Amino acid sequence: MVLGVLKVELFFPENNSLKEKRQYVRSIKDKVRSSFNVSVAEVEYQELWQRTSIAFACVASERSIAEDTLSRVKKLLERHYPEFLLDLKLDFIRL
Repeated sequence: MVLGVLKVELFFPENNSLKEKRQYVRSIKDKVRSSFNVSVAEVEYQELWQRTSIAFACVASERSIAEDTLSRVKKLLERHYPEFLLDLKLDFIRL
């Protein structure tokens, strides 16, 4: 069994409040959840209104399956939110 985690850092330069940031984060989380069978959580910078870190997790029987799923999530983010992406990091843990 393999756990794959894609951690994404985003920056929203035009945001003026936490409310605006939460709208962006909710939109991103909903779009990914509706397209892929992954877990999603905001994991850092909850108190900042222009920056966030979101983690997407996938459990699979083989690394190739988790890698494929998370690479498709990454492509979706790069396609729909390229102006906000600061960093993407992909990790795998064999359980």
